[in-house]
Amino acid sequence: MSGGLLLSGAVAALLTAALPAPVSSPVVDNPPPDKIVIDVATVNGSGCPQGTAAVAVSPDNTAFTVTYSQYLAQAGGNSDPTSFRKNCQLNLIVHVPQGFTYAIASADYRGFLSLQPGASATQKASYYFQGSSNTVPKTHPFSGLYNDDWQATDSTDVAQLVWAPCGVLRNFNINTELRVNAGTANPGKVSFMTMDSTDGNISTTYHMAWKECPAT
Repeated sequence: MSGGLLLSGAVAALLTAALPAPVSSPVVDNPPPDKIVIDVATVNGSGCPQGTAAVAVSPDNTAFTVTYSQYLAQAGGNSDPTSFRKNCQLNLIVHVPQGFTYAIASADYRGFLSLQPGASATQKASYYFQGSSNTVPKTHPFSGLYNDDWQATDSTDVAQLVWAPCGVLRNFNINTELRVNAGTANPGKVSFMTMDSTDGNISTTYHMAWKECPAT
């Protein structure tokens, strides 16, 4: 299993040949009944060393989650100079039920944040299908004093959803980044931001939208 990532979901049929879905094709209210399967092609980045991330598909096909165990950026004090920025790129192969295509409608990110007065942090993410242009990165800033859980949501209007092409299996890429700036008020004290979990309860959730591909 690539990158030591875990995988959850039952085996489903691969995409079959179909014409590209037109923009006017309606978004379906209910997800397809057959299960999706997500295989991990590659995983790279300082925020997700081998074996420290897990991917799981929700039973109702409406979302999948990524859970990290070592995704932490920090600055200040005796922090390593390179620790202020951590990133992760997941390259996923998403097998969906025959006759359907999907898009990422929203993504929920969360973790823990500890910032000294004057310190700041940002969480950034972008997504794209293999062969397509990157989406515009969405950035969420935070500032100190802060010592609590944090959460951020990226949402996309239905009209602006980027759909996987029908009839072509294209890898889906997720790029994320955490960045911490110690500031000048208390540079001797550590500030940090995590997007990780030690108990399995903190994870990133990607909510999926579905629509039917045109009949061949």
